[in-house]
Amino acid sequence: MAITTGKREREKLKQQKRLEKQKKKDERQSKGSDSFEDMIAYVDENGQLSSTPPDRPSAKIDASQIEISVPKLVAEEVEPENGIVDFYNSSKGFGFIKSSDNRNKYFFHISSAPENIKEGDKVSYELEKNARGINAVRISIINK
Repeated sequence: MAITTGKREREKLKQQKRLEKQKKKDERQSKGSDSFEDMIAYVDENGQLSSTPPDRPSAKIDASQIEISVPKLVAEEVEPENGIVDFYNSSKGFGFIKSSDNRNKYFFHISSAPENIKEGDKVSYELEKNARGINAVRISIINK
């Protein structure tokens, strides 16, 4: 089987690339490794990297004065919002409430609503964020 000129040229290019790569590798190895001092990077108080140490000494910090803790969650009092049940599917057990304030619609599940809820009811509810978005919870029907 004869080798065409295209194949010969490709083989020559591959061989040439291999030689160049080996040559670069040999140069790096003969150059020697950089010293440890050349590899150090310094960070100043603004978070900027530099190759020289900072000019002024940093302030000494007393480690015993550092407080590591999780802040306490303060329960916010949530004002219930008012709205109207815009859509409700009793067979599937979900619906949407249209807010009286901003006209946004919020999803609700039957588990967080009274059993006798229906479309057009005026309701009071609270909003809760979950993985899928903001939902209406703790729903109660307002007297008609």
